[in-house]
Amino acid sequence: MDKKSPHILNASSNLLGFSLLIITSLKISKMSQATYLDEFAAIACIFFACSCFFSFLSIRTSNTKQETKFETIADYLFLTALFCIVLAVIIVTLKLF
Repeated sequence: MDKKSPHILNASSNLLGFSLLIITSLKISKMSQATYLDEFAAIACIFFACSCFFSFLSIRTSNTKQETKFETIADYLFLTALFCIVLAVIIVTLKLF
């Protein structure tokens, strides 16, 4: 199995910054009360941060079994956070909420 942890760490940290930018821009424009975007972005931030943490643990551990476990957890957390960002983009695009 090819190691995905460095890629997950890189993508998660970049998208964590993107999610924080969404939250900040909504707070500055005072639109956070009118939409659910900041909630989706906040959930995504938590999942991206946890994904970064587990992918870092996967890179740093010397135990192969733990490495695989941490990488799998990071992968699922990344996928969940990505889903939250996609929901936020759909809300913005279709102006649902």
